[in-house]
Amino acid sequence: MELILQPWPWYVSGPLLALVMYLLVYFGKTFGVSSNLRTLCSIAGAGKYTDFFGFDWKSQLWNLMVVSGAILGGYIAYFYLSDHSLIQLSNNTVVALQEFGFDNIGETLVPMEIFSMEAVFSLKGLLILIPGGFLVGFGTRYAGGCTSGHAITGLSNLQLPSLLAVVGFFIGGLIMTHLILPFLF
Repeated sequence: MELILQPWPWYVSGPLLALVMYLLVYFGKTFGVSSNLRTLCSIAGAGKYTDFFGFDWKSQLWNLMVVSGAILGGYIAYFYLSDHSLIQLSNNTVVALQEFGFDNIGETLVPMEIFSMEAVFSLKGLLILIPGGFLVGFGTRYAGGCTSGHAITGLSNLQLPSLLAVVGFFIGGLIMTHLILPFLF
């Protein structure tokens, strides 16, 4: 019997995600990835320098386990459960990315023109990634959570601030894609 490697259909992955969210709500937990950075900084001793990191990080170890599971699950899915076929993109997307100068579109999950080690440590890469990282970190803190925290936990709990944050994420993504990205490449 040959193992068929393809993404899980929505009717399997959707209910599993709903079950995980139900369990988190049942046990009084909220899921978010950005809070783990705060926990890691606290573990490393950042609480000695600022009160923001001075909290009981041991109470957040469960969330580190969730993120570790997500990383391990992604690794297993990519290296053991994937057929490594090309990512299916619309022709319009491929043409637009080629106009920006991207090659090998759909062959990797992220464009090597931005995320290869050579690109990351180039002047252009540093000028894109350092301010981008700052804006993501600042925005995450200012919005009270990251995209996964607001879009998965916040929306499943029917929180209006999370709905507003998710709408803001989409508007920001559209502005980046259509107004800023063309100037960067």
